[in-house]
Amino acid sequence: MKKIFGIAIIAALMACNQSEKKTTENKDSIKTDSVSVKNAVTIKDEKKSVIFAQYVDLKNALVKSDAAVAQKTAEALKNSLEAYEGCELTAEVAGKIAGTNNLVTQRKDFTVLSADLIALVKNAEIAKGTIYVQHCPMANKGDGGDWLSTEKEVKNPYYGNEMLECGRVVEEIKSK
Repeated sequence: MKKIFGIAIIAALMACNQSEKKTTENKDSIKTDSVSVKNAVTIKDEKKSVIFAQYVDLKNALVKSDAAVAQKTAEALKNSLEAYEGCELTAEVAGKIAGTNNLVTQRKDFTVLSADLIALVKNAEIAKGTIYVQHCPMANKGDGGDWLSTEKEVKNPYYGNEMLECGRVVEEIKSK
């Protein structure tokens, strides 16, 4: 049993080892690039733009493991989604996140929310910048989880500081 547990831990660490050397060697350039990319994303549809910005705020609250801020940002996102035709069910998911201060539950519901918003953003007309679809293979007990980011650098909302860099960019949604 100890052997299996040890192997599982090693596998988890290997799966989530995000080229730590590269991050530390290029730390300054990554920060500069992240800031410029983050500020450069523009979605033509104003409602989708607001929804995306609120989603990013929620993702960042989960990265920081701040359940209270996640609740507040999820509430704002829920209201915006309710006002966008066709997103009523997604608004309910955001409402679930807003309705609990349990970080584990918030992160579980974030998986469903992310899947819906990835679809929404893929159908959006991006005027400027790149949106990154990122994936953590360890999220949801090994089932994995995706999320959207304005930064290429991975900051995992499913584990926060426990495994901040676990994940990779699986797709880039760029302006046309």
